[in-house]
Amino acid sequence: MTPMMIAEPTSLRTTTPSTFTQARKHVNVPEGLWLACPGCNQMLYRPEMEANFHACPKCDHHFRISARQRILLLTDTNTFEEMDADLAPTDQLGFAAKKSYRQQLAEAQKLTGSKDGVLTGRAFIKGRPVIMAAMDFTFLAGSMGSVVGEKITRAVERATAERLPLLIVSCSGGARMQESTISLMQMAKTSAALARHHRQGGLFISVLADPTTGGVTASFAMLGDLIFAEPRAMIGFAGPRTIANTIRMELPEGFQRAEFLLDKGFIDRIVPRRELRSAVARSIDFFGR
Repeated sequence: MTPMMIAEPTSLRTTTPSTFTQARKHVNVPEGLWLACPGCNQMLYRPEMEANFHACPKCDHHFRISARQRILLLTDTNTFEEMDADLAPTDQLGFAAKKSYRQQLAEAQKLTGSKDGVLTGRAFIKGRPVIMAAMDFTFLAGSMGSVVGEKITRAVERATAERLPLLIVSCSGGARMQESTISLMQMAKTSAALARHHRQGGLFISVLADPTTGGVTASFAMLGDLIFAEPRAMIGFAGPRTIANTIRMELPEGFQRAEFLLDKGFIDRIVPRRELRSAVARSIDFFGR
């Protein structure tokens, strides 16, 4: 009996690996439309993540956002009035490494559209007037130099003079090494302004985002009447790897994360980003300042 001949399907005959490759090359997917979540490793559709307050819809990992994005999420529409926008840092020490400090500043200013790593101003949050400051990690890791310290100090003093609540959102790698001792001076300067604000009965709400470390943690960030933190935010002075290498000990699970600090009494509450506006408004009403 003659064996039956089975014809190969046309689709299999004509669709070769090279054809698949060529077809895929012509698929026009916008760059950056998808991203991997560092918290759960799931692929996320970026517009969906951004619509969810820049947090993962699956595991609630909070992505870092710029100061301008944070102001948009926190304040009532078109109520933010920026203050001291023209203050800009200078290279007082002539700092130079692989890049000069001047070059680093120029690149950061071009990237962010801001003169330095904090935005300050007046705004309304659910109808409540506030003076606020938001640090920007995208500007030299949100480091605190002379201008950041000066702008925060001026914001504190305006809140005191106008008897308004003060809100500062910290997100920083600490003091700016390119300004050396000038940067470290800002720790005392901001803390002194907050002490005066407190003596006058002013309310200070401090919000700690990921990361809040170094000289910022050691000064104004931890001086709030209320201290809120975003979920799983890293909060501390030296980094966990630096500490582990220094003391040669294994650190506790979740060390320097917001949940660990809440358990130890260092912060008052963990507030997801989507709930922060309401939490701030309720706090202002409760304290009645």
